[in-house]
Amino acid sequence: MARYFDVHPENPQRRAIGQVVDLLREDGLIAYPTDSCYALGCQLGNREGIDRIRTIRHLDDRHHFTLVCENFAQLGQFVHISNAVFRSIKAATPGSYTFILPATKEVPRRLLHPKKKTVGVRIPDHVVTQALVAELGEPLVSSTLLLPGHEEPMTQGWEIKEELDNQIDAVIEGEAGTEPTTVVDFSDDVPELVRVGAGDPTPFE
Repeated sequence: MARYFDVHPENPQRRAIGQVVDLLREDGLIAYPTDSCYALGCQLGNREGIDRIRTIRHLDDRHHFTLVCENFAQLGQFVHISNAVFRSIKAATPGSYTFILPATKEVPRRLLHPKKKTVGVRIPDHVVTQALVAELGEPLVSSTLLLPGHEEPMTQGWEIKEELDNQIDAVIEGEAGTEPTTVVDFSDDVPELVRVGAGDPTPFE
């Protein structure tokens, strides 16, 4: 049964955040709110957690996982980023965007796109997500909580607990957006809009 954490959206309780991070460090899988919508998340080295995300969402190996980062210093450890691309991304973050970039050796191979060797990265504009990543001290491996057969991502913590109670370890109740991120592929240094979502696509068109 998933543990349920009701976290304040503007002043997340440190104790609750600490308990969620403890679960992540014990190879737990969580559902948590972001500025776009709810996401599934686990620790970078959690092989089983990554497999559980694939199972829940029916994903194949071409799916781009996202590393949710606290800041640019952290993001820069996991992707190669040119000066021009850095400026474009910097202007749009924090925000509801996911950027696909060539991965560094710090990223486990099972997270990479098998042909492109790329990974998604983002810096969210969400107090609870930022608190989680700061406490964890490393990026959170994430994927939008969009279930097979559903047209819309899930947006309510209690609904997620009902639906996935035996498949995840914790749900954070909180304010979340209702649209997935806008995805921009920068793997060739030129922006390619992969998905238009919550983030304004105009700067990358």
